[in-house]
Amino acid sequence: MKHLPNLLTLANLICGCIAIVFILNSQPFLSAFNDREYWVIGTEQAYWGAYFIFFAAIFDVLDGMAARGLQIFSPIGKDLDSLADIISFGVAPSMILFKFLWAAYMTEPYALDVYMLYMIPAFLPVCAGAIRLARYNITSDQQKNSFIGMPIPTAGLVLATLPLINWQFPEYGVYLQNKWVLYIVIALVSWLMVSKIRFMKLFPSKPNLMKHWPQLVVLLTLVAGAIVIKVLIVPIAFVLYIVLSFIHKAEEA
Repeated sequence: MKHLPNLLTLANLICGCIAIVFILNSQPFLSAFNDREYWVIGTEQAYWGAYFIFFAAIFDVLDGMAARGLQIFSPIGKDLDSLADIISFGVAPSMILFKFLWAAYMTEPYALDVYMLYMIPAFLPVCAGAIRLARYNITSDQQKNSFIGMPIPTAGLVLATLPLINWQFPEYGVYLQNKWVLYIVIALVSWLMVSKIRFMKLFPSKPNLMKHWPQLVVLLTLVAGAIVIKVLIVPIAFVLYIVLSFIHKAEEA
């Protein structure tokens, strides 16, 4: 049983690797909506890649629960968790952004002459995530009640919803074919991870209904929204999480 947390962390890592394989094999294709043609990233490969990022998140939660439940904590486990997170919630989502940017540029008149340098911003989130994880590993004692900077799993999961939105809701996915929209998303998510903003923990170690009502609101919104509007609830819950984190911070002060 002492190896269970690390095994769950490795499961997280494996899911991240599988996600990357799916995403790399996805190719944009021309589709039509309301008599308008546009490029779509939501092929089945990218769709499954996104789901494996979500599977990785489940294992990420479980390994923490297992470590706390079994009272097993080690430097190796801590570093292994960070290495798995950078793959599953950093590299994999950045590959999604790369594919989206590539497809956005393929719609331009001189698509074949587009420089690959224009795709480099897609990898800013993984760089920001690496900084975020490195900072956490040396300041974890200061982040027991809240996080300094947005956690990389949260940022990664938000980016993982892009292929799902594109696939399930093409009327909204068409906006994700705009390079400037993608650059804004990249800049925002990257900045949130390296910022000094305090973000609440969705799963506090000692839950208290009166104290942790913002977390409950976010979780209930996700569950209820997933039934009604499916994956569209994720970006909405993302904004709600940011707003309630500021409120939660004010209450803790």
